[in-house]
Amino acid sequence: MADESEKPKSKRIFINHVDSFQGKNIAKFISRCVVGASLEEQEEEDDAKSTTSSIILAPKEGCYEVVGTSKDRDMQKPEFVKELIKYDNKDQLYEHLVECDIIVYDITEDPDQIDEAVWAVSELHSDLEKIEKPKMFILISTVMTWAKSKPLDPDDPEIPFTEDDYRRRKPHPNFKEHISAEKTVIKNGKTNKAKLVTYVVASGLTYGMEESIFHYLFKSAWHNAPFLQCFGNGQNVIPSIHIKDLAAVIQNIADSRPKVRYLIAKDDTHNTLEELVKAVSQGLGTGKVKMITKEEALLSKDVEQSDFDQLLVNLRMDAVFVKENMRINWVSEAGIVENIQQVIKEYKDTRKLQPLRICILGPPASGKSTVIQQLCEFYKLHHIKIKDVIDEAIDNLQTLSRRADSEDQEDDDGKAQDAQELLQEIESAKNPDTGKYDDANVIKFYRDKLHSQPCQNQGFILDGFPKTMEQAKELFASEDDEESEEAAATGGAFDKTMMPEFVFNLEAGDDFLRHRVMNLPESVVHGTHNDEEGLMRRLDEYRRINNDEDTVLNYFDEKEFHPEKLDVTKDRSHMMKDTVEKIKKKIGTPRNYGPTPEELEEMRRQEEEARIAKETKEREEREKREAEEAATRKQRQEEWTQRLNEVKKEEYELLEAESTPLRNYLMKHVMPTLTQGLIDCCKVRPEDPIDYIAEFLFQNNPQVD
Repeated sequence: MADESEKPKSKRIFINHVDSFQGKNIAKFISRCVVGASLEEQEEEDDAKSTTSSIILAPKEGCYEVVGTSKDRDMQKPEFVKELIKYDNKDQLYEHLVECDIIVYDITEDPDQIDEAVWAVSELHSDLEKIEKPKMFILISTVMTWAKSKPLDPDDPEIPFTEDDYRRRKPHPNFKEHISAEKTVIKNGKTNKAKLVTYVVASGLTYGMEESIFHYLFKSAWHNAPFLQCFGNGQNVIPSIHIKDLAAVIQNIADSRPKVRYLIAKDDTHNTLEELVKAVSQGLGTGKVKMITKEEALLSKDVEQSDFDQLLVNLRMDAVFVKENMRINWVSEAGIVENIQQVIKEYKDTRKLQPLRICILGPPASGKSTVIQQLCEFYKLHHIKIKDVIDEAIDNLQTLSRRADSEDQEDDDGKAQDAQELLQEIESAKNPDTGKYDDANVIKFYRDKLHSQPCQNQGFILDGFPKTMEQAKELFASEDDEESEEAAATGGAFDKTMMPEFVFNLEAGDDFLRHRVMNLPESVVHGTHNDEEGLMRRLDEYRRINNDEDTVLNYFDEKEFHPEKLDVTKDRSHMMKDTVEKIKKKIGTPRNYGPTPEELEEMRRQEEEARIAKETKEREEREKREAEEAATRKQRQEEWTQRLNEVKKEEYELLEAESTPLRNYLMKHVMPTLTQGLIDCCKVRPEDPIDYIAEFLFQNNPQVD
């Protein structure tokens, strides 16, 4: 019995809209928290720490049981939710609410939830006498209810607001309903605290996981936008908090029932919008930021009006109570700027935006570029060709070196001079006979390209490079000293950010390749290496390099990235579609956002055109078939009618021929006597004419006579 009493008891906690960004992540976190865990010492807070993983583990005994609603009525119950409420009216919803120990309403994402939250707390308040178990009501509101608050000291506007100042808060004009809901919740919690205790959490702008309000920044950076947009002058201070830290605040309130009823939830930073945008741009994008006016920002389709208002808020706040009285295992206490790499990793992992790295090798004219172009289009990857890599690197160095001769070199830091010297070294190392660049320089160009943000974000496909094992070793060598030392012992040191996950080798014999090139149109071959002489020279070089055991394929084999060999001589499909499909099957699904709205519209348009074309073709074929059948039927009808007429004619002629002797016989032997008998019968008109005629014929039979 004693053991049973020591076991932690679970509590039912209601969370609205568990399919929204905040509702989902708070529910996930809370579902892994043991009731009362935040009251224990720091080392016993592993329950909350386990939520840093995106994998939902089996809940421990005594955890909170999450009950929730969803915005999507057709949503299936997620694993982290004990019960998903489906209701037709508020009475049915209320029946579920009164069964819960804690009710959490988030009104920051969906304005429609404000009325429902006010209704829920009001109903609980009106039923205080009927309620047996004590209830806790937590309203997650927004710092936008403080947006127009006057500074605590007009001479020093940088003094931050704290929970003690909540009565002085003034809302943004578009968030008046939120502050009204806050006041209602606080008021209803004062009547009978033993039965109903209420809290309001003024949350900073949330970030982390798949991102919400800042998602437009992360998405633009991941898609390699030339720059990220910063609204206004960017000097406004934005209160923010990691979504898991906000969930930890809710956990602490649920566990400890603090005396303070109004709490501010934010991290320990006062970052400006410009600092946030720069951090995302440098960590995930090009590093460039462009200031745009508020009017231009309103024209953006990526940012809604409510988000726009929050991004322009200018508030200095301190979460004094949270920092001093709550046991929180902070995920991002130092803010988004200091933890940008962790936040970016979380964003990529949650949205499954992992780079896809592929290498396709093979002899000249085996169709590498044809296959790669289609794969790049399907997977939205970057096609890395040796000529393009060298040209881009040389162009960049030339552009940078030209600044050395210009007068404006204030912000250059000597980069232009270094580029000029490097360009001279590269040109001097160039082979004067073949015009080829030194391998070491080409490797450097490749490393810079593969380490660039576009390749690190989406991924890439290497086209026929590296060609040798030595090139592969230099290209994929790890620059991390610790990792190199550790991996060197096993012979497996390589740069994980560049090493291809999938390696394919297109195989074909020399005769097949020669025949393929000879059948190419002159317009395609002209000006390239794909004439017969150029092909044979490149084939000889390829066979020489790949004739011993030290091939580039052996390198990948040693690193446990086993190349997939594909015989292209069997592929007779247009544009090598069969080979492309085999590679797609091996790689799997894309790891990106999927088609853009424009691409989806184009796909729908193409599908509609294909459907219409198919229906038109089927209709034309059906009409043609029906016309042919009608013509055939008409022809057969005419033939049948003609044959029928011929048969009738033959029958008539036959009957005519057969009836002539009979007519002659009747006319000679029967008709004269019969005719006379009929005439006499008409004259006499006997009572029994038949008997009269029979008697007449008997008496006047010529044969008797």
